Amino acid sequence: MARSKITVVGAGNVGMTCAHWIANRELGDVVMIDIANDGNLAKGKSIDLMSSAPVMRFDLKIVGGMDYAMTANSDVVVITAGVPRKKDPVTGQFPSRDDLVRTNQKIVGEVTREVAKYSPNSILIIVSNPLDAMCHVALHESGFPPERVIGQAGALDTARYKAFIAEALDVSVRDVHGIVLGGHGDDMVPLPRHTSVAGIPVRELLPEDKLQAIIERARKGGGEIVGLVGVSAWYAPAAGTVEMVEAVIRDQKRVIPCAVYLRGEYGYKDLYVGVPAVLGAKGVEKIIEMQLNDEEKAMLAKSAASVQSVVGVLGY
Repeated sequence: MARSKITVVGAGNVGMTCAHWIANRELGDVVMIDIANDGNLAKGKSIDLMSSAPVMRFDLKIVGGMDYAMTANSDVVVITAGVPRKKDPVTGQFPSRDDLVRTNQKIVGEVTREVAKYSPNSILIIVSNPLDAMCHVALHESGFPPERVIGQAGALDTARYKAFIAEALDVSVRDVHGIVLGGHGDDMVPLPRHTSVAGIPVRELLPEDKLQAIIERARKGGGEIVGLVGVSAWYAPAAGTVEMVEAVIRDQKRVIPCAVYLRGEYGYKDLYVGVPAVLGAKGVEKIIEMQLNDEEKAMLAKSAASVQSVVGVLGY
């Protein structure tokens, strides 16, 4: 049986960590693509990762460079390429939201056209920011059905949310169950009503003020790390992404909150919104429509409106 093939576009911190964990789980052969240093960044990192295989005992092919021909016939393509939102070293100003969206629209659009040309049957997992808008770019430029263009959104925020709850209660993360909907960061929609520890409702274990502090920390989790390290997080974003890759490659039918294209679900149409979805070999195999209360609906509406305002910049 032929091994699966997974391409990771972007050999920065998130992309490299994705490649590392994909290899470590032996999900498939790995191709890393990055134009930096004429492809030498991706090539060098791929050689380094491949050289660890005898010690870590994963057995697969790992290559890197900037030639998209290497990506041909990939089963899954993870797109992390794009520029981060950072201060101009001269002016000290951040770029406007619209400028950032248009810059990454160009980058993600070019990447998507290349990978779609060489792997027309692949499933795309988008990590580039602003995430929900870049999903629309990938959908538009690839011509793929929406089921095969998915955004890594809630998987990251849900992981942070559950990790902080486990930390506060001093219990295993394996026993914390919960989910976060909506957009990433400030636009996330926490669902404490559906959060439990070994089946025990979280509100029976944590006072409301402590729970709300955890939710706020999860919302600001990326900013907390930037403040401490100086750059965006990479371990947790990569972990959320690889969870999605594994669900697709191994046809696991996992229920994972991710950015998916809605066609009327939750009252939204033609828009990528973070909701629970069943991921398997075909990509998004089912969207699960939860019964939300008025407060949760209001938070999701705010999140969807934020996504819509950014998508409006794209000009599609």
